[in-house]
Amino acid sequence: MNLPLAELVCFEQSPLRNDDFRVSCKQTLDKEGVLVIRGFLKPAAIESIQTEGEANRHLAYYTVNKHNVYLQSPAQEFSKQHPRNREVCSTKGCITTDQIPAGSALHTLYHAREFREFLCAVLDETELHEYADAMSSINLHYADQGQELGWHFDNSSFAITLMIQNPDGGGKFEYVKDVRDADIGEMNYQFTRRVLDGEASAKTLAMDAGALVLFRGRNSMHRVTPVKGERTRMLVVLAYNTEPGISLSDSARMTFYGRLG
Repeated sequence: MNLPLAELVCFEQSPLRNDDFRVSCKQTLDKEGVLVIRGFLKPAAIESIQTEGEANRHLAYYTVNKHNVYLQSPAQEFSKQHPRNREVCSTKGCITTDQIPAGSALHTLYHAREFREFLCAVLDETELHEYADAMSSINLHYADQGQELGWHFDNSSFAITLMIQNPDGGGKFEYVKDVRDADIGEMNYQFTRRVLDGEASAKTLAMDAGALVLFRGRNSMHRVTPVKGERTRMLVVLAYNTEPGISLSDSARMTFYGRLG
């Protein structure tokens, strides 16, 4: 049974329809490249999603991927140790939209007009649309002990996530802002090398359970450090498109989900 949005989101702290709140959020995102809204979900909603996550984690598809930070095939003109080609490792589990219970708070939030209009205002987008395929709109990610996401840039201009459960240790989201300028083709390999070698100072995001995070990762390198302890890190990715009718490619679905549908 779907609950009203007011029972999921703490409107006292996050008044989604309030123009001043929207403007403040947009200013922070535009300036910092990241917006963290702590206490976005109410405790009961967090607990409900955690319970669902534990009940359905046996359905998760786990991947171990080696990739470069640009998430592209190696460039033959550079060596394997060049920042363009240097490999890092990402490991995680994932359940998809069709594996999340129909009555979940995640479906309610994802499809709520009030939430989507808030996102459009903050992201400066005219419209946001769900994926046309049945798997890619809402993903719940699991990271167990030793699992991590290696340094990378995003291909999309924005990412929207909800922290559901922090691990005992590790699992920290780290980022370095404005490493490259993809729009003009400036890859800034020297700065990328410094990040990979630990020579550049990275910022760490503090994300408690229930936090909503908007992040612009197209030009900012970011990673999640290895998880420590027995408690699983759970994070939800809410994925939207700026155009209707778009599906994740067959190859991407096989890579991330292990199936096409």
